[in-house]
Amino acid sequence: MTRVRLGAVSYLNARPLVVGLDRHPRFDLRFDIPSRCAALLHEGSIDAGLIPSIEYLRPSEGQTRYRIVPTVAIASRGPVASVALFTKRPVADVRSIALDTSSRTSVALTRVLCARAFRIDPSLEASGPDLPAMLDRCDAALLIGDSALLSEGPKDVEKIDLGDRWTKLTGLPFVYAFWAGRADALTGADIRILQEARDAGVAKPEHVAGQYFSDPALQAIGARYLQDNIKYDLGDPERAGLETFYRYAAELGLVSDAGELRFF
Repeated sequence: MTRVRLGAVSYLNARPLVVGLDRHPRFDLRFDIPSRCAALLHEGSIDAGLIPSIEYLRPSEGQTRYRIVPTVAIASRGPVASVALFTKRPVADVRSIALDTSSRTSVALTRVLCARAFRIDPSLEASGPDLPAMLDRCDAALLIGDSALLSEGPKDVEKIDLGDRWTKLTGLPFVYAFWAGRADALTGADIRILQEARDAGVAKPEHVAGQYFSDPALQAIGARYLQDNIKYDLGDPERAGLETFYRYAAELGLVSDAGELRFF
């Protein structure tokens, strides 16, 4: 059997999507930060990946657009808790933002919200996810994943949940990531396995968080987060949110066009 090279995100929010896949004979599974997952797919080092949603519109030169695994995503409707802007001053007064280089979709989301919700045009600086260092250099800092989930920031810093701000702006969910690959990368049976892994993970948030964290307090935080904040469906509302995000990103020149959603 030819094995599928599958790239997943290393953060807690992706773990419900990969339950059992590390033991499945069909898949070779690896974990990376979101931006690295996208790079691996673009360069052909994996066959399919859990990529940041903005990277669907950025295939390598000469490649056709990827296909998306139906019904599965990492999304939120309202507060997401793990994608946040930490700011030292009122957001209307922010003039500079340090951006977590682990992310690509959240960077694009930040730029969209700056233009459409916050009405600011700050300078942007790429940075590693080190909140004190980021805030030393800039008025605000974007963090994603576990770093954002587990940090409230210093007491004089406001934490702005970007999933919440997106839904308040649009009334729609936001889609952060989904499984994607070239059109011949996955069979119908592969897709069913990925959907079944999602179903198994979503049904056991406490177990997933318990496997991820060793500290009982963090396990409780993680389980609540997986159950209350993260959604794993890619239905009609999520598709509408994704298409709206792509349109706004294209209007800002973050991608060449808003594309078309194509599924396996």
